[in-house]
Amino acid sequence: MKKPAIIALLSSSALVLSACGGGASPVRPGGTGTSASAEYADNATFTMAIAADPGALDPATAVQGSTNLLLSHTYDTLTYIGRDGGLVPGLAESWQVEPSSVTFTLRKNVTCADGSPLGPAEVARSVNHVADPATKSPLLGVLIPAGVRARADETAGTVTLSTPEASPFLLHSTVAVFIVCGKGLTDPATLATTTSGSGPYQLTESVPGDHYTLTVRKGYTWGPGGSGTGERGIPQTVVLKVVSNESTAANLLLAGSINAATFSGADRARVENAPGITKTDQPGGNGEFFYNQGKGRPGADPAVRKALSQAVNLDELAKISTQGTGAKTTGMTTLSPRPCRADSVTGHRPAYDPEAAKATLDAAGWKAGADGIRQKDGRPLAIKVIYNTDYGAGPQAGAEYQADAWKKIGAAVQLKGSASGAWSDALFKTGDWDVSTVAIGVSLPSQLTGYLSGPTVPDGSNFANIQNAKYTELTGKAAGMLPDEGGCDTWAQAESALFDNFDVVPVAGETQLFATKKAETFIPGGLAQPTLTRMLKD
Repeated sequence: MKKPAIIALLSSSALVLSACGGGASPVRPGGTGTSASAEYADNATFTMAIAADPGALDPATAVQGSTNLLLSHTYDTLTYIGRDGGLVPGLAESWQVEPSSVTFTLRKNVTCADGSPLGPAEVARSVNHVADPATKSPLLGVLIPAGVRARADETAGTVTLSTPEASPFLLHSTVAVFIVCGKGLTDPATLATTTSGSGPYQLTESVPGDHYTLTVRKGYTWGPGGSGTGERGIPQTVVLKVVSNESTAANLLLAGSINAATFSGADRARVENAPGITKTDQPGGNGEFFYNQGKGRPGADPAVRKALSQAVNLDELAKISTQGTGAKTTGMTTLSPRPCRADSVTGHRPAYDPEAAKATLDAAGWKAGADGIRQKDGRPLAIKVIYNTDYGAGPQAGAEYQADAWKKIGAAVQLKGSASGAWSDALFKTGDWDVSTVAIGVSLPSQLTGYLSGPTVPDGSNFANIQNAKYTELTGKAAGMLPDEGGCDTWAQAESALFDNFDVVPVAGETQLFATKKAETFIPGGLAQPTLTRMLKD
């Protein structure tokens, strides 16, 4: 049985659930920090590098970051992520929230790219298509709650989304659901290669592996906060250029051949120090390391998890593994809209104490042999650390630092680096690992529960075999509470329970550099808000 992967939305070492995330925070409308005195350029083309080909374009099955970036130019959503990380109106001009439902009042006079109207019936039909188990959408149960149903009221101009049980983040999940209209509703098969939305751009050219061209729609006035395509500086054309190599993307950006790109590797410093570049650090995944607690694994012993955690200087590990670009971590959600921001880490992060680590192992019966390797019941303390080689030098250096610390307290450590596919297979299929750093990037704490509790691989997604009764109890309680009515505090307590039990060890929040040249834009979490993009004169 194939398990759902945690999809990389951004080109980082993060395993990021797609469609929600952090992004550049503009000073001006759509800007990434440009001076208010800058002049706009009309009838221009905005070109952005994407790290991978978008592939199939069906919004119901899109999980890749480059795919969602393209779709966010051509489709609308009910709500959008605002500059402060909160929600702003999209297709919905207002909403009413209940514990198990949200009723949206829709904007009037919205049209699909083919000219057909988009009203409550079309919105409900689009949502119900994604919610139908027969569609087999990877969004269902991850980005939107399982069991969600949409009901249209044409007279009132509303759409109500409801779930069988309380769903505290139902409203926030709507930033991730692209609304299909027109021909795409009647013939979903066409959505694999074409777009059928009400967004500000239309896909007009596709050259897989090279570029995708989008052309502006005239008369579009229902973007985030009522923004439209008739304003100064709006690009008439958007080109998404497939550039898999970051060094190539850096060269193109510095030469002015493209206007925007994201960097996480060695070229990051070169770009951010170049003249004419507007730069913003944006959050990626939250770097944590996990212990495999499967039967027979050293991590199944709480004392081993505690000792290994005590033996590592987490501040030093953060600097090494992120190559000095990490941010302080305060919880397991990092990406906008991030309705829960309570600090679950402070006071629950293991203190660096190698001598205490040795004492912990001694007390648990792990005694050092003649070769210095600890044993218990005839079994050596052998730790297999796996890391992803696709994400640059940081993960490997971090793994080497951990290995050195653990050898000093009597562990035999094997390092295993592999590319994304093999690394993911080890986590989600074979279970042949003991420790790995997995930077999970999500915006909602409810999106984590399947990975941190419940059925284990291969029957579920609980890749580390975590069985934390307090976490399960608290997340069950939090699931029935609205975020601002005690829910967020309870979710934070649940995360802290994982840290206290050494199930998850928080290290650092990963960041990336989002850089622009001769343009300003707002792309929170890889989801563009194209009516906030502006082209700038030289």
